[in-house]
Amino acid sequence: MQSYTIGQAARLLGVSPDTARRWADAGRVATHRDEGGRRVIDGRDLAAFSIEVGQSGAVEDETPYTTARNAFPGIVTAVKLGDVAAQVEIQAGPHRLVSLLTREAVEELGLEVGMQATARVKSTNVHIDRT
Repeated sequence: MQSYTIGQAARLLGVSPDTARRWADAGRVATHRDEGGRRVIDGRDLAAFSIEVGQSGAVEDETPYTTARNAFPGIVTAVKLGDVAAQVEIQAGPHRLVSLLTREAVEELGLEVGMQATARVKSTNVHIDRT
């Protein structure tokens, strides 16, 4: 399972590292120490927390995301696989993006809840890049 540092989590949540640290200190999201002694958050825990933050609108006014290039880096919060098609949800700061793509594409990218991904939007299509 992928883990994220406080700084990485902050970027994905669209908040400052200080805000993410305060949330961790308050117990809003679970952290543990990695081999290097850094505080990290498990990907699944961060995915669940990002949904909570996105729904509450508890993000800072200045987010590092821009639609100029139509790229939304975030964290995968849900993957629903069908026989042929799949649905992938990404929480990118305050933005929740849902993309329908082939099951084969999801499997080739190895997408799973808690991993970092970028949703790229072109017109009515959303393309998912594993980051």
